[in-house]
Parts: sequence; C-alpha cells; structure tokens
Amino acid sequence: MIKTLNAIMVCTSLMGLVGVYALKYSVEDIAGEKAAIERKINRQKGELSLLLADWSYLNQPAHVAPIVARHKETLNLVPTKQEQFGSITALPMRPAAPDTAALDQLLNSLDAGIDPIEQLIEAN
Repeated sequence: MIKTLNAIMVCTSLMGLVGVYALKYSVEDIAGEKAAIERKINRQKGELSLLLADWSYLNQPAHVAPIVARHKETLNLVPTKQEQFGSITALPMRPAAPDTAALDQLLNSLDAGIDPIEQLIEAN
C-alpha cells in the first residue's frame, strides 16, 4: 500500500516537474516574441519620425514654390482672390433672443416620446 502511494506520488511529482518546465519554456518563448514585437515597434516609430521629417521638409513653401512655378501653365493655376472666400456679411447673425417657443415644443415632444430627428427622416 505504501509502495503504491509512493509510486503515485513520484509519478505525480514527475508530471508536475514536466508541466513546470513546459510552462517555463512557453513563457520564455512568449517573452522572446514580445521583445521582438517591441523592437519592431521601436524601429517603425523611428522610420515614422524620419518620414514625418521628410514630409515637413517637402511641404515647406521654399521647396514647393519652384515646383508650382514650373507647372503653373500646365495646371492652369491662378492666385486665390479675396472674393472667393466670401465676406463677413454673408455669415448668419445670431438671433437677439432665443426662440423659447421652439425649445418648449422640442422638450414637450421629447417628454411625449416623439423623436424629432426620426420625424425629419420620415418627412424626407
């Protein structure tokens, strides 16, 4: 009986030992993959910062101006006029006082469970 119990305990210990070593190597593999991914991320961040520096250099007006001048006739480019932007008088003015009737109507419809947005969608 004791020999059987000892044999079972030895087998259980060996299975636990194998399980712990398998877990150890699995964790080391995952740690290695994590380190590789972190190195790749750092390399890509460096490449991204280099690309952003190149982009900012290439978008400087001193770099773009000769290209624009060289292709001005081909692209039919003309300077922007102030009239193309509109004027301040074209902006709608804010009402002097808020429309309380419309706000009350909106709140009453919401209290009644009616969604005004759905009504607009259905009307269109």
